[in-house]
Amino acid sequence: MNNLPPIKCIIVDDEPLAVTLLADYVEKTPGLEVAMKTTHVLDALHAVQEGKTDLLFLDIQMPELNGIQFMKIARHACKVILTTAYPEYAMQGYEHDVVDYLLKPVTFDRFMVAVRKVKERMGQQAVAAVVPAIPDHIFIKSEYRIQKIMLADLFYIEALRDYIALHTVHGKVLSLESMRNMEQVLPEAQFIRIHKSYIVNTSRIDYLERGKVVINKQYLPVGDTYREKFLSRIRIV
Repeated sequence: MNNLPPIKCIIVDDEPLAVTLLADYVEKTPGLEVAMKTTHVLDALHAVQEGKTDLLFLDIQMPELNGIQFMKIARHACKVILTTAYPEYAMQGYEHDVVDYLLKPVTFDRFMVAVRKVKERMGQQAVAAVVPAIPDHIFIKSEYRIQKIMLADLFYIEALRDYIALHTVHGKVLSLESMRNMEQVLPEAQFIRIHKSYIVNTSRIDYLERGKVVINKQYLPVGDTYREKFLSRIRIV
């Protein structure tokens, strides 16, 4: 079931019949709703600037303010589909990153093609918004300082009784942190625990030999408890 909120649409055209036609198309289309329909371009501009729309159906040839001027003022405040009877404006419209360009008279099937492009573009932005960026470093307490560790420089982490040792390209850093906390802090896509005493950077693995992981000439054991998960994570061809 699709629980996404509807895409709010504003339709602006100085021709009332064009406004009525597009409003009818919007109302027929699942996932869209009419937030405003108007022949007054300045009313539409104010609504866009106030964030009242996700998608604007914008005529190019209008009195007071043409479509190109409108987009320059609005500055990507929402997605835009241009509507016009003049194909020569198409290239100029795409310079402003419009989603699509509908030539009048607009047919419903061509309208649906444009709407699909909008949904695809908004879907890509939604995914990007919810996927967190993978960190490239951590800060860890070491003696009397807080040490920055670049994750790309980290070979593996070793448990040493009350301490852990972070083995990096620049040497070893000791900390009173726990292995459990390190598992929670390190990005799962890059680091994995292979033993009760070892967490490894998968991008730093040189090879596997006789049940051990070799990193920077060090042979690290793979514990039985962690073996299945570890082998499922690495790509063996």
